[in-house]
Amino acid sequence: MADGAEMMFRTALAAGVDVCFANPGTTEMAMVAALDRVPGIRPVLGLFEGVCSGACHGYARVADRPALGLYHLGPGYVNALANLHNARRSFTPVVNLVGDQASWHLPYDAPLSSDTTKLATWVGWHRHVNSASRLASDTAAAIHAATDGAGGPATLVIPADTTWDDAPPEIPEVGFGSRRTVPADRVMEAAAALRSGDSALIVGGPLVTAEMAADMARIAAATGCRPLRYRAATNELGLGRHFIPDIPYFPEAAARATAGVRTAVLLTEGEPVTFFGYPDIPSTTLPADCRRLQLAGVADDIARCLSDLADAVGAGPATPPPAPDPLPAATGPLDIMSLGRVLAAEMPENAVLVQDGITSAAGFLTMTDRAAPFRMIQAMGGAIGAGLPTALGAAIAAPDRRVMCLQSDGSAMYTIQALWSMAREGVDVTVIMANNHRYNILQMELHRAGIDQPGPNALALTELSNPDLDFCSLARGMGVPASRATTAEELTEAVARANATPGPTLVEAIL
Repeated sequence: MADGAEMMFRTALAAGVDVCFANPGTTEMAMVAALDRVPGIRPVLGLFEGVCSGACHGYARVADRPALGLYHLGPGYVNALANLHNARRSFTPVVNLVGDQASWHLPYDAPLSSDTTKLATWVGWHRHVNSASRLASDTAAAIHAATDGAGGPATLVIPADTTWDDAPPEIPEVGFGSRRTVPADRVMEAAAALRSGDSALIVGGPLVTAEMAADMARIAAATGCRPLRYRAATNELGLGRHFIPDIPYFPEAAARATAGVRTAVLLTEGEPVTFFGYPDIPSTTLPADCRRLQLAGVADDIARCLSDLADAVGAGPATPPPAPDPLPAATGPLDIMSLGRVLAAEMPENAVLVQDGITSAAGFLTMTDRAAPFRMIQAMGGAIGAGLPTALGAAIAAPDRRVMCLQSDGSAMYTIQALWSMAREGVDVTVIMANNHRYNILQMELHRAGIDQPGPNALALTELSNPDLDFCSLARGMGVPASRATTAEELTEAVARANATPGPTLVEAIL
């Protein structure tokens, strides 16, 4: 006989789930010990649970399979929830292992006891493990749930006694889920709708590949429709790939992007909506009289659906987009445009970019077609603090690729501990820390709310100064080499040097 924890990890390993981002506590000690008996599972320590959950998100977005996140009771799980929210909104497969009090200890309402199962209901699929003999089969069920259909986080609440009690040594059948094929008659209906004039093709979900973007361009060329992305968590971009514009963040710009659309064919989860509600602005970004045709959701095989739709509209063969004019070298003081130009010029071939720059990324997002081909990951849930952990997970998933992380200063401080894990794991990550000493998005929102001259209290809640954050010192204190750039020339040199150096490096870009 083995114990429940060992069979849980052996079941995960049999499914190809072989990385565990963990911040364990007392009730997880049997799980910690079991990792020595299941050497195929790679344990990665995070110093804060939000690092672990964000790393799970980044790992899955690159590896296309779940990682395990290991947390200590309800409070540890709560600490992980912000980035689990991002994973849920990105339909990212994650398997959460949440240790709980021993089943016979729960009635005593010990200080760390909480209704962990109730907390898990918000995140997605969840199950409370009832016995050691069921822990392996429940693990198999969680892996399947995380990857089936729309996918997303799946949580097991695991009483400590189910991990240390004996369990049968049989590994249950386990496999990933699948996505549905969209029926041909719905594809033909959508093809007719796109030909009707003043139409838009809106695609989103977990991943928009270069091939999917090319199919969208083919469909647009054949029908005259307007191709748009909406809440696409991961995108393949860069030189030689078709650029599909996003529906913008701010509602006024989003309304302009969809103005005049009479028919929208949607291959995403629901129709586009604004991030927040604003006075006298509609919550939906499509025109009120626009016909909505929901062709596919994230539980469907969107890539195949796009290919079928291209055939249905008689689209021609895929052709590469026109080559853009080369970018001139960035010079002078750093601002968001010169920062973007440096990032585009220094993007390594086949890199993974974790984009958590918020307003600091605005320049680069207009230049993605000038960069070498890369994959970009964004947090669709909007919970800040995703960038550094996501980069950690992405780098562990793809050790043969350089990971770039465009990180803003304010959100970095939510999960700055990820730098320590990067150093410990020796991952190849170049962090470009865009430091403008403020929550710029909040200052923009104050202005949009008509508060053009905020008072000292309002400014105090949007500025990150007095004292200024010193990210070079913070990085070095956690074992990551760091340098500071105040000009485009300095940033170019520092990023090139970081990309050529194994392991993590942080470059602080002062804007």
